[in-house]
Amino acid sequence: MYPAAGAQNPTGPGTPSAPGGVPPSVARHPQDPDPVRATKARAVLALGIIALGTSFAIGGIIPALLALQLARQSRTELRDAQGFLTGGKLIRTGERLAWAAIVIVATVLVITAISGILRLAPGAA
Repeated sequence: MYPAAGAQNPTGPGTPSAPGGVPPSVARHPQDPDPVRATKARAVLALGIIALGTSFAIGGIIPALLALQLARQSRTELRDAQGFLTGGKLIRTGERLAWAAIVIVATVLVITAISGILRLAPGAA
């Protein structure tokens, strides 16, 4: 038999004495949705990986910028969901990969520009 909707279980997860339980002041209502991982968090991570993989060919800038924009939106959704969306670690990892890809693309562009300038310089052998 299930307890009534308003009944408190003294040994359930809503009591502070339960292992891993939450304090009674923040106990979830039985009809609250379960926390789920945000799908945008997975997309941010995937775009970060793609950006890092293609950054040496300068094509990584596009997925990196998309990852950063999507991370910004996803972080807002996570904050607005008040704990019912998870995936903050995936978003942070995707952002770090995207920033690393941007740094690699910038480095490749600088090296290419310096190489081109040195080849076009008069007296270069």
